[in-house]
Order: sequence, then C-alpha cells, then structure tokens
Amino acid sequence: METKTDEIAEGVFRLSTFVPEIAPPAGFTFNQFLLMADEPLLFHCGFRGMFPTASAAVARLMPLERLRWISFGHVEADECGAMNQWLAAAPNAQVAHGQTACMVSLNDLSDRAPRILGDGEVVDLGGKRVRYIDTAHVPHGWEAGILYEEVTGTLLCGDLFSHTGNGPALVETDIVGPAIAAEEMFLSSSLTPTTGRTIRGLGELAPRTLALMHGSSLSGQTGAALVSLGDYYDQRVRRSLVELDAGSQRATA
Repeated sequence: METKTDEIAEGVFRLSTFVPEIAPPAGFTFNQFLLMADEPLLFHCGFRGMFPTASAAVARLMPLERLRWISFGHVEADECGAMNQWLAAAPNAQVAHGQTACMVSLNDLSDRAPRILGDGEVVDLGGKRVRYIDTAHVPHGWEAGILYEEVTGTLLCGDLFSHTGNGPALVETDIVGPAIAAEEMFLSSSLTPTTGRTIRGLGELAPRTLALMHGSSLSGQTGAALVSLGDYYDQRVRRSLVELDAGSQRATA
C-alpha cells in the first residue's frame, strides 16, 4: 500500500491511498489533506491500518509533531479510524469538529478532548483560515460537516462527489457524472428535502478547488459542479417519492 502526495492548491497537499480491491475493476482512493500553515491541519485521519503509510507521507512534508489540528467530514472509520494514532504522534494536536459530532461521538472516542466548532466559525491557522460548515446528513451522517479554506479557496468536501478509479490528483473535467455513477452503485447518500439545497448552497462560497475524499479533486467550474450535484439529489428525492406513492397505491388496491 502506497500513499501518494500532490499539492492541489498552495500549501494544500492531497495524500492519496489507492485500494484496487474496493469497487473493482476501477478501485477506490482514500484521500487525506494536509494544510500547511503555522498551525498545520489534517483533514481526514484515514483507517487505522493506513496510518503507517499516511503518516510517512506527512513526515516527508513536515515533522509529525508539528500537526496542530485534526478534522474530518463525519464519524466513520475511513475518516477518523486513525484519529488517536495521529493524536499520539502529535502531542499538541487537537481534534476539531461540530457540536453534534463532539456530543454524540468524539467526546468519548477521542483520547484528548475535541474543540467544538460552531457553524460558520473560522479558525486562523496562521497563513490559512478554515471555516467550519454544518451539513447534517449531507452526504450522510447526522454529524456531517465540511471545512472551507478561505485563503486558497479550497472546499474540503468529505464524501461529496465520491467516485471510483485512480485518476489524477487534480482535474478540470467533469466529476459530476462519475459521482452520480458511484452514488447509483453505492447508494450511500442520505435523501432529504434539504440535500440538494445544502449542496447548491456551498456554491455561494465560490471555491476555486474542490478537495474530494474519494476520487480526483476539481479545479475550475466548481460552482456548476455543486449545482449539478445538488439538482441530481433533488431528482433522486422526487423519484423516491414517486416510487413510494406508487407502492402505497398498489398496497391499498
């Protein structure tokens, strides 16, 4: 297992580990993002089993003990499985997440007390600034949230736009089609009346880069991608309601 490193925006490094056994034959990438700053931040911890290769990748960029902040999209093994291993390797690091994640999981799971971030709260990393945004149930998980790095305009998307394959670290081509194909395969997203609106609302940030946990990150046309993905989920909700109504009519016939 190998973790590759690419700089996708100034001081924003993508650490990518490809697992061909997941969703074969295309395979699946697990991506973490290191924000280099006076107080460096790691977004996504990865699985516990990936810690040796991921930590080695970070160590090639900076000493592990410099790490100050750890965050992730939501509480799931591939996003925070290695959380306590990172905390052990970086004595000054602290997990930072939204109130819901801390209340229902992280106050207990984290070996050090996490910092609770309010919706819209900005943390100055020194050279970079990250804004926390609550995105409950988007794409899944009550405690879901994302970070927006304001200096480089990088939206750390978590599981949004997940797609299969081991493509380039950064593309300017369509990622919505591959994301829809993966969603139709995995059916991993929550479908709520606010799913599409929440995703489209992220476009108001006007990000320059979308940093994806699974698949290639996107540079350019990010707003259009967020609108298209949000519209797709609205269509999914409408389709599900039609199917539910048809099933109810058959049951009462």
